[in-house]
Order: sequence, then C-alpha cells, then structure tokens
Amino acid sequence: MNVTVRQFKAMACACEIALADATEAEAALKAQHAIDEVLRIETKYSRYLKDSVVSKINAASGLGWVACDEETLHLLRYADTLYRTSAGLFDITSGILRRAWNFNTPRVPDQNELRPLLDKIGWSHVDLKSDNVRLSRTGMEIDFGGFGKEYAADRAAQILIDAGIAHGYVNLGGDIRVIGPKPDSSAWSFGIQHPRERQLIATIPMSGGALATSGDYERFFERDGRRYCHILNPKTGMPVSHWRSVSVLAPLAIAAGSCTTIAMLKEKDGLAFLNETGFPYFAIDHHGNTFRNATSVTPATA
Repeated sequence: MNVTVRQFKAMACACEIALADATEAEAALKAQHAIDEVLRIETKYSRYLKDSVVSKINAASGLGWVACDEETLHLLRYADTLYRTSAGLFDITSGILRRAWNFNTPRVPDQNELRPLLDKIGWSHVDLKSDNVRLSRTGMEIDFGGFGKEYAADRAAQILIDAGIAHGYVNLGGDIRVIGPKPDSSAWSFGIQHPRERQLIATIPMSGGALATSGDYERFFERDGRRYCHILNPKTGMPVSHWRSVSVLAPLAIAAGSCTTIAMLKEKDGLAFLNETGFPYFAIDHHGNTFRNATSVTPATA
C-alpha cells in the first residue's frame, strides 16, 4: 500500500494529511488543496491577525454591529449551541482570561486581576441579528480557538472527499478526521498520549469519523503541588482540575473536540455528560482512574 503523507504546520501545531488512494503526484495536489483550506480558515479567524474576522469583531466591541458572511454566522450559531449545551461553561468570550494566565510562567493571578476580565465574559452579551453580530460590552472579545482547529480538520477532509479521496485522514495537532479506511479495508491506528508520561496509554483503530482529545498536559504549570492547565472555567477564571485527559470519537472533529472540552469544563459532572452524548470516549481523572465506553479503545502495553 502506497501512502502519501504531507506534513505541514498550521494553527501553532504540527499537522499531517495522509492519502492512500492516489498517485504521489495526485495525492500531493489534493493534499495541497486541503492544506490551503486549513490556512484559509486560520487566516480568516485567527485572533492574532488584525485583519481577521475575529479581530474586526473584537475591535468593534461596545461600538456597533459588524456584518458577517454565512460561514462566520454558522460558527457563531455553533458557539451559541455550545454555550447552551454546556450550561454556560463553553463560552467563546472567555479567551480574554489569557491576559491573566501565562502558562510559561508559574504564577497564579489573584482575584483583583481576574475580576475585571470576568466582567467582560458572557455569551449573553453577544447579539446576533440577521447577518450581523455585536459585542455589547466594551472590551469584550470572541475567540474561535475552542473549535476552530476541529472545524478546519472537517473542512479539509471535505475538500479531499469532494476530490474523490476515499482512503486517508487529516490530523491537525491531534484533532483527527478519518476520510476512510486503508485500501485493504483495514483501519488506521491512532494513539492516545499518556497525560503524565511520554508514552501512549491507548490505541484506537479508525476507519471513519473523528477523534479529539483535551487534557491538562498540553499547556500547564505546577505550583505548590498543584497543576494549573490552560482550560479555564469562564465563571471563576480558574483552571479545571478533575480530568487529566478526555478523548471522544464522533462523526465530525468539531463535535468530538467540543465534547472533550465540555467534559473537561464540567469537572466531576463530565462523565455524565459524556454518557449522555452516546459517543465513544476514553477519559482519565485526576486520580489516574480510567473510564471508557468504547470497546475499540485498546490499552497500550508497556
């Protein structure tokens, strides 16, 4: 079996596209179209680029309405769904908390730093009307970082499917969308990283669908025996602490990623949420206990 793998960097992470049902030249061309789609989404929605849609919306906070195209409205409506599904825990206006938290420095901000930022958080203060959006409070921000990479993985996969690809996958920094099995009908195999050790804790065979993982080991620091990770509760401004890692299998990467994040944010109630979704999952709590409802998840051997 000839597999063409194209590696690239996007959205601040290592990415790859693997295609197994095309010549090397055809695969390279089709993979590039998918990569272009990922880069288009990054350019359009990155909060780091002043001309991005997100930056323009943020710059107008407290001032007035900003016209949006259908793609942006679709993502904003999805953000609304996540907010409601998570009882307000998945809130795309909470990215402003990064002003208080720097996970390269082991320093815990105090309430005097967090309080003025918490006052600017609240999806209920984002207004959607027809093809316009408004952030009603001055200084508010939105950030699609909570699901942008997964959305890009799904869009890249769709580009490849439309181009006739039936065997391959898109992997954007661990957010994986499988287009189809290997040409011999066998599954691709993906590993789940151990949240405390440099090894795999489980492997998952996949012939389709998507896999996403959230954890407290991606960006964090430790101080006084406690780990502070980058997933922040928008109501308290503090990092979550119940789960070390949550992985979810779903039809789309954006659904898998959203479920992992919501489960992390729900802390001890995350397990009930995962069971309610009906999606296969593999989770590790802060004691190191594992929970899964997916028989296809195979614990890794030493």
